Amino acid sequence: MSGLVAIVDYGSGNLRSAAKAFERVVDEQGLALTVAVTADAAMVAKADRIVLPGVGAFADCKAGLAALPGMIETLTEQVLVQARPFFGICVGMQLLATTGREHGDHAGLGWIKGEVVPLAVESLGLKVPHMGWNELVADQPGHPLLAGLPPEAHAYFVHSYRFVCAEPAHRLAHVDYGGPVTAMIGRDNIVGTQFHPEKSQATGLQVIANFLRWKP
Repeated sequence: MSGLVAIVDYGSGNLRSAAKAFERVVDEQGLALTVAVTADAAMVAKADRIVLPGVGAFADCKAGLAALPGMIETLTEQVLVQARPFFGICVGMQLLATTGREHGDHAGLGWIKGEVVPLAVESLGLKVPHMGWNELVADQPGHPLLAGLPPEAHAYFVHSYRFVCAEPAHRLAHVDYGGPVTAMIGRDNIVGTQFHPEKSQATGLQVIANFLRWKP
C-alpha cells in the first residue's frame, strides 16, 4: 500500500498531535504512506486518503474551511465523486452534518444527513463538556473501522455537542453519556469519530490503522 494521506489544515486545533498519531501507525504497520498536513487544495486533490480534524465551534470551523481557496470544492470532488477514503475527527466529523445548531443554525457539508445539537445532560447531573474516557458500543460491529477493537474499548472525548444521524445505519458506534451519544459515523467511503483517536491510545491507533488499510 502506498500513497498520500492529507490532513487538512484550516486553522482548527493542534494538527501536529493528529499527524504524529498517523505517522506512528504508518511506521509501526510498515505502510508505504506519506502523511502531510496541508492547507493546499491542490495537494488534497492528489491525496489517496483525506483526514479532516477540528476543534472549536461549528460555524468557526466551517468558515475556516471555506476560507481556503478551492478546498470545499476539492473535498467534495475527491470524497463524493472520486470516493477517496475520508476521516473526520471531532468537529471535523460534525461538519459532515446537514446542520450545526451551535450558537444559531449553520449549514454543514451535508455528506451524512443529520444535525449537531447540544449535549443537554446537565439536568442529569453530568458535566458539559463531556471530557474524558468513555466505553464504545458498536452499532455496526461489522464495519471495518471497528475491526480489532476489544469489547470494552474506551476512547477519549472532549465535546459539548453531539451528532444525531437522520439514518440510524449511519451511526457506527455510540457511548452512554446521559443516553446514547454518537461516537462514530459512516457511510460508503466516509467515516468520522467524535472522539480523538490521537488521544485514545491503543483504541485510537487501531482505528487509525483500520482507516489506513480500509478499501471501501
